Parts: sequence; C-alpha cells; structure tokens
Amino acid sequence: MRSSCHFTTTAVAAGFVLAAAAAQAAGTAQVSFVQSDKFADAGNARHDIDGNLRELARHIDALAKRYLGDGQKLTVEVLDVDLAGEVRTSRRFMQDVRVLRGGADWPRIKLRYTLELAGQAPRSGEQSIADMAYQQHIGGGYASDEPLRHEKRMLREWFATQFVAAPVR
Repeated sequence: MRSSCHFTTTAVAAGFVLAAAAAQAAGTAQVSFVQSDKFADAGNARHDIDGNLRELARHIDALAKRYLGDGQKLTVEVLDVDLAGEVRTSRRFMQDVRVLRGGADWPRIKLRYTLELAGQAPRSGEQSIADMAYQQHIGGGYASDEPLRHEKRMLREWFATQFVAAPVR
C-alpha cells in the first residue's frame, strides 16, 4: 500500500514539475498602442478606453503564452481598434451604452507584428483583422459577460492561424 501511495505522490510531483516547465517554455508578447487617441472606437470615455486597451494587451500576452514556444517573442503594435457594436446614449438611463446589432458594427483591429524565433530571421507583417460574423459565434469560448469577448475570440482565431504553425526551436 505504501509503495503505491509513494508512486502516486511521485507521479503527481512529476506532473507538477512538467507543468511548471511547460509554463516556463511559453513565448512572450510585448504590446503597444500607437496613437490610441486616434483609434476609431476603443471605448466610451478615457477610463473605459484605458481599461479596454489593458484588457486587449493582457489577452494578447495570454495568447502568446498559450501558442508560442520557448524563446519566441512577439511584438505587437496596435494601430487601430474598432470594438464590436456602436455607442449610443440611452434616454432611459442617460448614459452611453454599447449596442450590438450585427450589422456593419463588427470588431476590427489593425496591427503590426514581429515574431522573433531563436536562430531565424524574424517574421513580421501588418494586418487588419475583423469578424463580420461576430454575432454568429455562440459563446465562442467566452462567457456572455466577458469584457471584449468578441474581440478576444477574434484575436484568438487570428493568433491560432498566424502563429501555431510557426516553427518552435
């Protein structure tokens, strides 16, 4: 009985060591926002805009840790943000609310990126990503009350198609 418990404890400890090593093997991201005061629609007010941009930067960093390999570094310059929906003033509550109609109000993000791979030439580009069918993705892996869920799902899809195939050395 004791040896079986010892084996289980050893296996669990080994699992933690492997998980920690995998976490350390994750890539990194550096995100900046170029002239964010000129973005099409990053939020309603300055504090809202700042919070949204911080949330997008955190999400890109989390995606880098998830999808990039050890030694890979992604630099992203966000050139424009246009959040899903439109800002309208609610007559009932006398404040701005974001209305998602599914028309020409889809999320869009324009960015420039460079992926550095150890021992290889950097891979870079500039892209405008958008999700015209953003309301057709039920859930999309994010809760309905998740901030910026449409933008996060769109970035996750872009990230997976752009960087999953990147060679890991």
